[in-house]
Amino acid sequence: MYCIQCEQTLVNNKVTGCQFKQGKCGKEAETADLQDLLIYMLEGIAQYAHRARSYGVIDDEADRFIPEAFFTTLTNVNFDASRFVKMIAQAAVIRDRLRTAYENAVQGKGDSPDMLAGAAVFVPEQSLEGLRAQAVEASIREEGVDPDVHGLRCLILYGLKGTAAYCEHAMVLGKTSPEIFAAFHEYLSFLADKPDDIATLFDVAMKVGDLNLKVMALLDEGGHERFGIPEPTVVRTTPVKGKAILVSGHDLVDLEKILIQTQGKGINVYTHGEMLPAHSYPALKKYSHLVGNYGTAWQNQQTEFAEFPGAILMTSNCLIDPNVGGYAKRIFTSGPVGWPGLVHISDKNFSPVIEAALAEKGFENDQVERTVTVGFGRHAVLGVADKVVDAVKQGAIKHFFLIGGCDGAAPGRNYYTEFAENTPDDTVMLTLGCGKYRFNQQAHGDIGGIPRLLDVGQCNDSYSAIQIAVALANAFECEVNDLPLTLIVSWFEQKAAAVLLTLLSLGIRNIHLGPSLPAYLTPNLINILVEKFDLKPTGDARQDIAAILKAS
Repeated sequence: MYCIQCEQTLVNNKVTGCQFKQGKCGKEAETADLQDLLIYMLEGIAQYAHRARSYGVIDDEADRFIPEAFFTTLTNVNFDASRFVKMIAQAAVIRDRLRTAYENAVQGKGDSPDMLAGAAVFVPEQSLEGLRAQAVEASIREEGVDPDVHGLRCLILYGLKGTAAYCEHAMVLGKTSPEIFAAFHEYLSFLADKPDDIATLFDVAMKVGDLNLKVMALLDEGGHERFGIPEPTVVRTTPVKGKAILVSGHDLVDLEKILIQTQGKGINVYTHGEMLPAHSYPALKKYSHLVGNYGTAWQNQQTEFAEFPGAILMTSNCLIDPNVGGYAKRIFTSGPVGWPGLVHISDKNFSPVIEAALAEKGFENDQVERTVTVGFGRHAVLGVADKVVDAVKQGAIKHFFLIGGCDGAAPGRNYYTEFAENTPDDTVMLTLGCGKYRFNQQAHGDIGGIPRLLDVGQCNDSYSAIQIAVALANAFECEVNDLPLTLIVSWFEQKAAAVLLTLLSLGIRNIHLGPSLPAYLTPNLINILVEKFDLKPTGDARQDIAAILKAS
């Protein structure tokens, strides 16, 4: 086992990277090894898919399989070794089929096929034991490789992982793009060739950021077509009496199916974590039994789920050990998610979830009502753009802060609470991702009727936040970097890496990133990012605010 992909990565004066029997996320060594093998197989698929496409050969299953399989390897998504054994076998079938199609197409044109090695010809064992013995060949730990080269390869890989997650979300909504699939194949094939030129690696990392922007635009389009345009909505955050189902993760389609299948059954449905913005979509908020949001961010689930008196559905990341809180018999997984021993629902028939909810006692009383407001996507914000612009010109709004990203359990994340609490009353905060739970239940007031805290949505809605910034820049006839806007980003895993690459690919500077920096970025790479993009690690919240406002 060697895993270095998330904020939880083991780092001390002896080792960097989780490399023992279990990662800090709870992932067993055998699962980590199988994930490495699966990614290795995806590189092999991409080597043939990339070359075959230039000869007009397209394999639809391969196109879809890469982002779907990639997603399962993200932090806190799938811990079930048996699922990875099956996916590795499936990957071998797809790769070998593509290899044959590619070679036939090349020879049909009178050309000679490339003689590929490594992942392109790797033959995986069929048993778990056999696969584990092969894992060293697929490990991202590469002895003798320049640390900067290794760090950039990781940055590209993890950026692609995050992009794949967003791509899978878009695919669930029926949105696909040949251009996007082709880019996945190109960049994975690039990694399979073990590139070592720093400039080229940086260039491809920026291209991954551009790819992620296109994927997020597709996801944005799919969400709006399926569920409507988000609108400002007050959401209850305390329970009401009755049987209950809790839906966590990011998949709004699964939530919709739960709402449809529970109609008339006397079950209240709650969102959790990143599902909070679901309440702002017209096609979802129309269901009266979608009664509110329960709990906070993912890292608190072992307490919150244990106390929830109903059934739980986890639709995507972030899942952690359900045995700790004793609720394993009433939590279910769908999509890319998995945990050994949990019931996985692959056919979208959520009857087991419904039956489990009916068997639990549910909430016995209404609790005192508390609320938050969501739904300030780009359409809502830009709908009052003239009011916002006027407030800036008159000096009522002095600065904008986008405080967004992932939450986590590591020390230092109180920074985001302190930052929000100490922003001056003449500033506006936009937020997205589960990091918002650090400050979204506090009263922040308004400026001339404009709320000082605007919840843009899920981490998936980063595209919407970018479009808000672009629109404001157009309104002020300036560049985004010239706006009175500062990005305060909290990262945890690979989706955040993809979004960071997107921001950098757009040339956005002066991003404050924390609470720590990725372990795979060497001091030299961090210096390059600081020099090229003015990237800043977060420090003391009050001091950072003062420095930002002084410089603006």
